[in-house]
Formats: sequence, C-alpha cells, structure tokens
Amino acid sequence: MISNQESLNLSPYMAIYDIVVPKDNMLRQIGELVDFTFILEELKSNYCHDNGRNAVPPIRMFKYLLLKSIFDLSDVDIVERSKYDMSFKYFLDMAPEDAVINPSSLTKFRKLRLQDVGLLDMLIYKTVDIALEKDLIKSKTIIVDATHTKSRYNQKSPKEFLMEKSKNVRKAVYQFDEAMKQKFPTKTTSNEVEDEIDYCREIIAVVEKEAHIARIPAVQEKLNVLKEVVEDYTEQLNFSTDPDARVGHKTADSSFFGFKTHIAMNDERIITAAIVTTGEKSDGKYLQELIGKSRETGMEIETILGDTAYSEKDNIHYAKENKLQLIAKLNPQITQGARAKEDEFEFNKDAGMYVCQAGHMAIRKARTNKKNVGQNQRQTYYFDIEKCKVCPLKDGCYKEDAKSKTYSVTIKSTEHKEQEAFQNSEDFKMKAKERYKIEAKNSELKRRHGYDVATSAGLFGMQMQGAMAIFAVNLKRIITLMKEAE
Repeated sequence: MISNQESLNLSPYMAIYDIVVPKDNMLRQIGELVDFTFILEELKSNYCHDNGRNAVPPIRMFKYLLLKSIFDLSDVDIVERSKYDMSFKYFLDMAPEDAVINPSSLTKFRKLRLQDVGLLDMLIYKTVDIALEKDLIKSKTIIVDATHTKSRYNQKSPKEFLMEKSKNVRKAVYQFDEAMKQKFPTKTTSNEVEDEIDYCREIIAVVEKEAHIARIPAVQEKLNVLKEVVEDYTEQLNFSTDPDARVGHKTADSSFFGFKTHIAMNDERIITAAIVTTGEKSDGKYLQELIGKSRETGMEIETILGDTAYSEKDNIHYAKENKLQLIAKLNPQITQGARAKEDEFEFNKDAGMYVCQAGHMAIRKARTNKKNVGQNQRQTYYFDIEKCKVCPLKDGCYKEDAKSKTYSVTIKSTEHKEQEAFQNSEDFKMKAKERYKIEAKNSELKRRHGYDVATSAGLFGMQMQGAMAIFAVNLKRIITLMKEAE
C-alpha cells in the first residue's frame, strides 16, 4: 500500500546534510534538477492504495536503482553504502538515523513495479524535456549508433562463469592475505554445475568467517557479485544461460553473446532515444524508429549522422521524403534493394556477412552468375552446415541431408547516385567528423556505468538497466551543460 508518500521529514538531524553534503555534490545537484514525483504518478497503478502495509516510497526505490547505475554497484553494496554515505541518504530523502531497505526489495521492485511502465522511453523523455526547458538544446542533429552489451552469462558455460567469479573473489582476498590459500577448499574436478555451485558456497562461507577480510570493500564487492550469481543460477535460471540473449557480430572474426542498444544522441551529447534488442539485430533497421522517438521528445531534427549500417535503401528514401540530411556512407552490400527472406537474414556491416535468425554468421561468400548475359550477378553466402544440422530453428530453413546452406542477394548494377555524390561533398565530410561523439558516449556507458555486461537475465532486465544508465548519463550531461552556460 502507498500512503503518506510525500509527508515532510521532521527529523531533528536533517540540518546535518547542509554541513556534510556540499552544494556542488552531484547527488544534491540531481535532486535539485529533477522533480521525481513523476515516478510516483507513473507507478501508482502498480500499488494497492487501501490495504496492506505501507510500502517503501516508490520514489526512494527508484532512486536506489539510479544510485546503483551511477556508481555501478551490486544491490547489496548500494544498500550497504547508503547506511553511512550521507550524500546517499540525502538523495534518498531519508533522515540520517533512518534504516535502509533490505537489498532483496530492489529485485521485487524491478520485477513487480516496473513491468509495463515503458521506463526507458519515459526517462529519456524526462531528461530531454529538462534540457529543452533549460534551453540547453540548440542543435537539430542526431547521431545514431548501436552499442553491444554482453549477457551476464556470456558465452561461457555456467561452470566456467561460476569459476571466473569465484576466482575473482580469491584474487581479491590474496591481495590482503595470501595465507588464506590454506583455508580455501580444494577446487572441484567435476564437470557438474551443481558441484561448482557448492564450491562457490564454500568460498563464500570461508571468506565470511574471516570478518577482517570480508569487510574490505575490494573483497566485499567481488563477494557480493559471487553471491548474486550463485543465487541467480540456483533459483532463477536452473543452470541455464540467458534465454533472451543472442549471438551478435562486431566483425567477421569477433562476436558477442548478449544484447544491443540502438541509440540516438543530439549534438549536445544528450541521448534522445534508445531501443534495446537482442544481439543479432541489424543497426539500420531501427533508424526510423529512433528518429520518431527523438521527435516525440520535442527535438527538431534536420540532420542524421550514422555509419554505413544506416545507409540502407529504405532509410535513404525515408530521409529524402522527410527532408532530412542523412550523413551515412553507402555500402553496396546493404543498399542492394529487395531480397528474399528479409526477416530471416540480417546483414552485419562490420563483418560484411549475413547472419541467420539463429545468430550464425556466413563463413564465406562468392559471386555467382556470369557477367553481361542479361541478368544481374548474385552474391552468395555460405553457412556452416554442421551448425545448421543441429540448429533449433532449422525447420523450414535447412533441408535434411543437404550438402550446403546458402543465401543469395542480387548485386545492383547502379548505385544511389545522389547519395554517392553527396557523400563525396565537403559538407558531408565535415559533418561526418562529429560521429565520434556517440562512440565516446557508448564508452561512458560501458566504463562508468557497467553497461558492458548485463546485470540480470532477460530482455526486460536489459531494458531496465538501459533505462537507468541512460537516465544517469543524461542527467550528468545536463549538469555539465548548465555549468558551462553559467
């Protein structure tokens, strides 16, 4: 039940915050910048209003998740830090003497209160609205790109992943006490995941018995991650990998197992739209949706910057029809026009190969049909037949006992002359130089906000992580722009 959510805090100790949380503290600045009551309005329908115990205020729960994203900490560590960090308590609108929540409440809040809220779009809209209100957005340009996030479980087997996390704990412990090697259990030689989980539990128990070691922050963080992973495997995933993650490809020789976030960012480096998908999806297919979402925030758009993935035929036509300037170099393999089974095969512009709906990339390609015989040549892509034989999606795609699996597309005899002429102009070349800004933003999301690896399983979990990370980086950017404008 939610009630008295906005009651005044009458603690006699509130004045402490004026002493220990300076005006230039980032959390104080965010608190003054954003009216978080919009969260309460959005989540009211997910709470009972006249029955049960009073719930922790949804605004406070949301702020816990925002802190988790800003500081890239586990649920346990963010709650632990909020016990003693006065800037955290101030931001959470708590009295200095107030008790913190149980970390498990954050998991329940994510799963029970944030479903069907459309949090990603809502938070981006809110930050862009603040920026427009502060007159911080002057440009009419958006830059588009996609950044990948590895599944929490990566491409490692469950056993390998657990081994890695337990190793991180041991390494952290050895930095402070090498004698602990004698106390740790013998590593399991079994290939059973259950045995590896038991070993991890023993590691956790040994470290927790040594209170002087377990309290060291560097050890505690690794230990909490291991505990969360063990719990996740035991209770949620039943020893399986992420059910929603897919294989995506960065180049012909490198791949990842996880998700993609398709991002639009304006020239002021504020993210104006984002779409979270599974890892195998093609970047260019989401351009028009990113433009639409950016416009819904109130952004005026005249120019779009992107890499070759966005120069598909449909996107060029869309830009022309909507009087938009598309700064994206042509790729003959992408702009080949109509092709069969478009929904089943995606072109990966980095690798120069097609990827099937199961996430498998073609292993080679070759031109077929003769030149100058009254028909266009075709580019034929060959897939690994051994993977096709055991693929769960082979029905309707692979014929039993077939000796090869190929996919062919027609090679156009003429290119898009207008776009080709434009991309050779000085105006195109000058504007294209600004695309680096979104690569820097992707790096910030990954390096400072933990966006390189998913924190939970499933597409919904990835969307929640994206919403909080993008909200955090946008707020930080708005604060920076406000300082520059002073």
